[in-house]
Amino acid sequence: MNSRQRRGVVLLVVSALCALAAFAGVVSVIGDARSQVGPKVTAYRLAADVPAYEAVGRGQLQAVRIPERWLPATAVRDLGRLDGKIAAVPLHRGSLLQTDMVAERPALQAGQMEIAIMIDAETGVAGKITPGARVNIFATFAPRRDTDPEVSKIIVAGARVIDVGEIKAFDTGADNRRVSSQGVPITFALGAADAQRVAFAESFARHVRLALVAPGDATAPAERDRTYTLARDGAAS
Repeated sequence: MNSRQRRGVVLLVVSALCALAAFAGVVSVIGDARSQVGPKVTAYRLAADVPAYEAVGRGQLQAVRIPERWLPATAVRDLGRLDGKIAAVPLHRGSLLQTDMVAERPALQAGQMEIAIMIDAETGVAGKITPGARVNIFATFAPRRDTDPEVSKIIVAGARVIDVGEIKAFDTGADNRRVSSQGVPITFALGAADAQRVAFAESFARHVRLALVAPGDATAPAERDRTYTLARDGAAS
């Protein structure tokens, strides 16, 4: 073997050693990355937008594999947890589904019934009332006689909201007393007497408005504070 052949053999050996070293380095990097990423688990991503207060169907979700160490603790991994749940806020396509994005659908209790009324979107809801909230329902009535004062009453205290519909236009031909041109159907869970009060107010009151009650506040307004007239307010001052 001459000197040129010896140099060729040496170069081949050096090249092979370099290739082995590079391969070992790649394997080490991949192994280190895998050890840092850890095992993957299944989570769910929204494949379509879901409006607030609507049920989240399994057909609206897409399964994805995500490293467990990078997955939020609130991520939904069991679709059985969605049974009977609704979207608590508007959900957007591509978002990772988490437990705080859904809420229990409010249900009726014994002796209650559902009653829905249209509430002015601008004066009665303002986007802050959601299923499960409790509200006081106010109604303002015109005087029966010219000498009688206008009266504002709390007709139901602590009414439980079980559904909030989509904003829609009022039928202006049916009722021209509305403050705004759009309303929101609000469904309440009420006993028979309170349901009659709400139905009466929707038919005969000038305005029906809702006042959101602070979460956890079970204190009902005092009886003396449930009726208001301007004359009484002036006398009290």
